[in-house]
Amino acid sequence: MPADPLHRAGNPQRSTTSQPPSGSGASAIEVRRSARRRRTVSAYREGDRTVVLIPARMSEAEEQRWVTVMLDKLAAQENKRVLGDAELSERAARLSELYFDGRARPTSVRWVTNQNTRWGSCTPAEGSIRLSHRLQGMPEYVVDYVLVHELAHLLVPGHGPDFWRLLEAYPRTERARGYLEGVVAADRLPHLSEARGE
Repeated sequence: MPADPLHRAGNPQRSTTSQPPSGSGASAIEVRRSARRRRTVSAYREGDRTVVLIPARMSEAEEQRWVTVMLDKLAAQENKRVLGDAELSERAARLSELYFDGRARPTSVRWVTNQNTRWGSCTPAEGSIRLSHRLQGMPEYVVDYVLVHELAHLLVPGHGPDFWRLLEAYPRTERARGYLEGVVAADRLPHLSEARGE
């Protein structure tokens, strides 16, 4: 009988599989610990699961932190493949079903290059949603947050309490807002060459 590749002699490993947070749209996560792995952490997709490889000596807290970091890195890499408008519309429809019972029904969802001060916009009367091209390449949960935000405007046009209650359904709202605030803050920082007087 061939040796189990996860339990070869001299290379003890432990593998655990968990489901992602509810509503995240992510695949199952398998963490594989290796005694031979000293410092590096890596991750890749394997069918319907995400595999994260970590050193065996890591604590549970370090494991959780690294799983989150690696999932974000994978999502950013995958998002570099630009979604077309048709894919963006499909994604919006999925998000509407997931968070608003399909009540938010945009007539069009598309990328635009003329929004440099907003991440997205919605015209409720027309049912149209536009996302800034600057979101392309950002983590999936950030793009999803902006889509959910604009979908919510189809149901509640303003930014009053009813609107923010709708957004509570999306579990990564605060994290996505923090990410976008960080991007805006970084854009306001003086560039290194300017700081040197070049």
